[in-house]
Amino acid sequence: MLKYIQNKQIRTVNQTVSTFVRENYLKKLTSKNRLVGLVGQRGVGKTTLLLQYLKSNYKPSQYLYFSADDVYIINSSIYDIAEEFVTLGGKVLVIDEIHKYKNWAMEIKSIYDSFPNLLIRFSGSSALNILNEKHDLSRRAVIVKVKPLSFGEYLKLNNNIELPVLKFDEIINRHNEISYSYAIENPTLYKSFLKYLEIGFYPFFLEDEEEYINKLFNACEKVINEDIPSLNKIEYTHLSIFKKLIAKLIYTKVPFKVNITALSKEFEISHPTLLTYLEILEKTNLVRLIKKVSKKISKKPDKILFGNTNLLYTFCDEFGVDIDIGTVRETFFVSCFEKNIYYSDKGDFVVNEKIFEVGGKNKDFKQIRDIKESYLALDTDYSMRKNAIPLWLFGCLH
Repeated sequence: MLKYIQNKQIRTVNQTVSTFVRENYLKKLTSKNRLVGLVGQRGVGKTTLLLQYLKSNYKPSQYLYFSADDVYIINSSIYDIAEEFVTLGGKVLVIDEIHKYKNWAMEIKSIYDSFPNLLIRFSGSSALNILNEKHDLSRRAVIVKVKPLSFGEYLKLNNNIELPVLKFDEIINRHNEISYSYAIENPTLYKSFLKYLEIGFYPFFLEDEEEYINKLFNACEKVINEDIPSLNKIEYTHLSIFKKLIAKLIYTKVPFKVNITALSKEFEISHPTLLTYLEILEKTNLVRLIKKVSKKISKKPDKILFGNTNLLYTFCDEFGVDIDIGTVRETFFVSCFEKNIYYSDKGDFVVNEKIFEVGGKNKDFKQIRDIKESYLALDTDYSMRKNAIPLWLFGCLH
């Protein structure tokens, strides 16, 4: 078994690209922590990160890399593989797609406890499974969530343009100066932003732009058909509900406002079940659930958007539905914030107690003119208006 894995890993590691490295994630892998796991959406580049980590830090004799969905691995014991590897002097064990292996958390825990000098790295395409099992490894594992490419990362990778990594307060206070400077210095910046909204969140646009949407749709299909049913207590027959929810988002066109009672009746499921299914969809990163800003704690979302604009474009293409540009803009804005963003009746969203209205370059302050700490997030290359911030600038958030 070990010989088979080593022969296969030589081919796999040698094919790894070194031209683009996401240093912030690589630092997590090169840390002294013995057990580090990468989780995130399919297609964000977790496998590439693991292979780059090995290629740049170790000799082939020091590491063992394999994917848990390999037909020769599925019916084997990864503990036995690790034991043989350590006996021969191995230092680093890297397992890709670990959620494909039954009882993976229990075996990783045993490997960690049995071989104190072994470094263990793993990835899982399904954040559902990894996070669901995390409690078994909570005292041992460092879990790193790998996100899709930011607009800044996309520009560096595709156009060799380096944007600053900004904090929220910097965008609020210096947006005119920063946007003008970068838009003038880089005349293609806004054009690149529009392209990024369509095909820029996932690194595989480098391989083939024409097949990008097909690849992303296939990845989403696997999330629904493979990852979601792998959770406990999810009936395979209920997968149609997840697909209907996505179809609902597409055919509504405008940002979808949630009516739990109506949706429950339409899908013939209870309120709690519907809320659970919505939360599962959000954990897959296919959608974002936005709650209304309130002092009361509520599980009910008020608005549902796709996880990013590439997903929106992909599903619209698959369903043959025209894109609503307003939905694109709101989806991008929301995707720039991992948390602490809320739906608002005044304006569109609340972030850090500031109101934002999202719109085109000619949008005015009419709807939010009487609100303190209110801002426009505008789909434009740069802005010299006070409190009017170019939308793309939020793609530089730290």
